[in-house]
Amino acid sequence: MAELRLTELHGSLTDRALTSMNFLNEVSHHYPDAISLAAGRPTEEFFDLEEVHRYLDLFADHLRSRGYDEAAVRRTILQYGRTKGIVHDLVARNLAVDEDIHVDPEAIVVTVGCQEAMVLVLRALRSGPDDVLLAIAPTYVGITGAARVLDVPVRPVTEDDDLAAVVKAARADGLRPRACYLMPDFANPSGLSLDLESRRRLLEVAAAEDLLLLEDNPYGLFPAAGVDRVPTLKALDTERRVVYLGSFAKTGLPGARVGYVVADQTVEGPDGSTGLLAGELSKIKSMLTVNTSPVAQAVIGGKLLANDFSLVAANRRERAIYAANLRAITDGLAARFPGGEVTWTVPSGGFFVVVTVPFPVDDVLLEKSAQEYGVLWTPMSHFYDAGSPIHALRLSCSSVAPDQIDAALNRLAALITDQLP
Repeated sequence: MAELRLTELHGSLTDRALTSMNFLNEVSHHYPDAISLAAGRPTEEFFDLEEVHRYLDLFADHLRSRGYDEAAVRRTILQYGRTKGIVHDLVARNLAVDEDIHVDPEAIVVTVGCQEAMVLVLRALRSGPDDVLLAIAPTYVGITGAARVLDVPVRPVTEDDDLAAVVKAARADGLRPRACYLMPDFANPSGLSLDLESRRRLLEVAAAEDLLLLEDNPYGLFPAAGVDRVPTLKALDTERRVVYLGSFAKTGLPGARVGYVVADQTVEGPDGSTGLLAGELSKIKSMLTVNTSPVAQAVIGGKLLANDFSLVAANRRERAIYAANLRAITDGLAARFPGGEVTWTVPSGGFFVVVTVPFPVDDVLLEKSAQEYGVLWTPMSHFYDAGSPIHALRLSCSSVAPDQIDAALNRLAALITDQLP
């Protein structure tokens, strides 16, 4: 029997970023009776298998309306598909309706979830050992893990850092910052958002420093009640500095695993010819996943058609649930911790609340919480590169039933109280 040594495999396999998601999923399976405030999954309340069939039929009818005969309809949905996707034009219409983002459909690559979009962009941007990714910290572990797999170093940008200064410091160290990754709307894990002035300032810095911004926006359609949406960076982008990473996991159907990347930057070839970055990304995709499942794309395309291309309209019920749950969690924390020894963020939307406590929070404490107190959450240490202790945990409001929130917070309060010095 062949025996392999982990030390002789790729170094990312021992990196915590790659083990984080598996660990958190396994904890959930090991303690099925624990109430979970950990998973950032969308609510399952409105899942409906009949809707999947309806969406497929709608997309098939859409193809027929464009002149496809029955053989072409079957081939488009059931055969290998175009590498850049078969719903790119529908995605472009959705972006125009919901985000006021207007791009050529050919600038869109439909991907296997947003995770593939991240991999494609990072793979394309890394041309040498000096290339580095900047990322707003705390950072979504998916981008960190993708960077590890691709040997792209990540430099954190904290909320106290000036992005221009971080770029200059990296260059002074002999590095080439290629892009800065961020979630401007209800970020995972912090839950926080950037105001309009901060977004415009970021675009100014990107232009001045010749830097790309990788804007990830899975939660932007879920502001709290009474909160107005702020334009995305891409909607404000006049110089094509923003590569926009999108996903239908939270707004369409998570099981479809359909995401996309808007890459309308111009790429000049060695012969002087020009094309779009999206075209270059499709070359990488052709060697990675060949194409995104046309059946899955057809389901998402059908949902877009069913809702006149507006996922804002399609997610009104979900938005109301998330807003109510978010308020229940922040109000519940205020009722249980009036003394100030425990603090928390009060996001203006999205899925996540970060709770700061006066003791280190790690995976061992999470397992104790699951086993002895019956509640799950996410240690914030999973979202930082540094090995120093982190005194915070993340709560998610998205996939917990409203009537479970009080019980979950009671259990969490008991854990925190028992841990207080």
